[in-house]
Amino acid sequence: MTTLPVTREPHSLFPDFSDFLTAFPSFAGIRPMFDTRLMRLEDELTEGRYEVRAEIPGIDPAKDVDITVCNGQLTIKAQRSEKKEFDGRSEFSYGSFVRTVSLPQGADEDDIKATYDKGILTVSVGVSEPAKAEKHIQVANN
Repeated sequence: MTTLPVTREPHSLFPDFSDFLTAFPSFAGIRPMFDTRLMRLEDELTEGRYEVRAEIPGIDPAKDVDITVCNGQLTIKAQRSEKKEFDGRSEFSYGSFVRTVSLPQGADEDDIKATYDKGILTVSVGVSEPAKAEKHIQVANN
């Protein structure tokens, strides 16, 4: 497995509020209130493909998932509808979920495949070997 640096979206000057809370152990119990609609991701570059795995159980991928790519940005949108057939308490998250990731250099936006298995959506993007990112220039001495 080869690790390639992945260009990410520029980070905001201020972190997400839920990320801020992780720095304080006493607020750990509060964090779930703020990230209940977070689509958790994993990503890696392996064997010439960039793979993003999204944890989105309880959806019908044919109806509830929309994957788009534009200008090097991969966006995954999912919708989980609430089917409340009981009167008890539910901690499940319903509604819309959206995540966008920047594709690595050399990503082929025409070579994208997606599969869904056991609650995990996997989006695989072909990546050619990027041009050498760093070039050293000799400085002439006058």
